[in-house]
Amino acid sequence: MSFWRNISPKGAIGDFVDVWTQPTPYRWQVLGLALAITFTIFAVAIPESQRGEPSRPTVTYITSFAQDRADEEIIASNLANQRRKEELAAQREAAEERRRDLYRALGRATGLDVDEMEREIAAERAAEEARARRERAALEGRLGAPQQEPAVESE
Repeated sequence: MSFWRNISPKGAIGDFVDVWTQPTPYRWQVLGLALAITFTIFAVAIPESQRGEPSRPTVTYITSFAQDRADEEIIASNLANQRRKEELAAQREAAEERRRDLYRALGRATGLDVDEMEREIAAERAAEEARARRERAALEGRLGAPQQEPAVESE
């Protein structure tokens, strides 16, 4: 026996009409409570990202330079930006060197041979750069003849 064989939508609607037409004093309050509970369940169950269309982004337009700038103004602006870029690069490199010094001091304090480690790292970097140059040359189709690596001066 199937459970669904005993259920009839026609019978369910008829039962609902019979119950609804009976004069009870709390019919509208029960209906309001049922609707409020249903709404609350759906409001909690639906994620916030699915509640509506996302708001449109606000567009901020970037102002461009004046079209009537003289070449001297453009050159001066470019030079100032280049100086600023070089200063930032120098600051970044100084911070990296301070960090490397701190790691060297930590390595020496813990008994590591920091100089040997730096030589190994430099050799690995040189090998990696050489491998990258060979791969780049192979990709460019210039690997027919053996390539000479540039001479590296040792310290």
